[in-house]
Amino acid sequence: MEERKNTTTPAAAKKCCCGWGAFVVGLVVALILGWWVLPNLMKVTKEQPIAFSHVEHVQKQGMTCVDCHFVRADGTFSGTPTTAECAVCHSTVLGSHPEEARFVHDYVETGREIKGEWLIYQKQPDNVFFSHALHFGPLAKLKGPKEIAEFCSTCHVNVAETDVPPVYKENRLSGYSENTMLMWDCERCHANHMAKGNTVASNACFTCHK
Repeated sequence: MEERKNTTTPAAAKKCCCGWGAFVVGLVVALILGWWVLPNLMKVTKEQPIAFSHVEHVQKQGMTCVDCHFVRADGTFSGTPTTAECAVCHSTVLGSHPEEARFVHDYVETGREIKGEWLIYQKQPDNVFFSHALHFGPLAKLKGPKEIAEFCSTCHVNVAETDVPPVYKENRLSGYSENTMLMWDCERCHANHMAKGNTVASNACFTCHK
């Protein structure tokens, strides 16, 4: 039987290796651009109107999330407090923090509404229905600011331990915060609680989209 000889020349082998090397480098560059560079270019960083300290209110003053963010009697959620609601305690400057003084002078004394200026980390699209009243059930069993803050941080950015508001990054195209919960976050939570028998909320479209 005639023996077959390897006809691949060193130059051809070198060319093949160079081709694979270029492919790998191109793939890595594409992944970096697609997963990190371009997504970050799509985001714009904004600052909250006031450097509100949750540490001061939660840890030092013993307040809880529901002191300012609560469900009303009609089932609607209060959301961000209004200037008038903050002025119940801050009608005058109480401490030495410059941001409190600025809030009193710029908002309370002028009647300027801070609720419309505060950037919402978890703002949802108009086609999403979310009821805080339906999700607040476990709060009745929780005790103390820390437990309540941990419960709220299941969905929200945990701000209870921040002395200044977290960085707010907004998508330039959609206008939504990078912290806005995505659909699969809600679906996973519903599925986990259904598996444990803690809820009857399904993942059917009409559950969250009205």
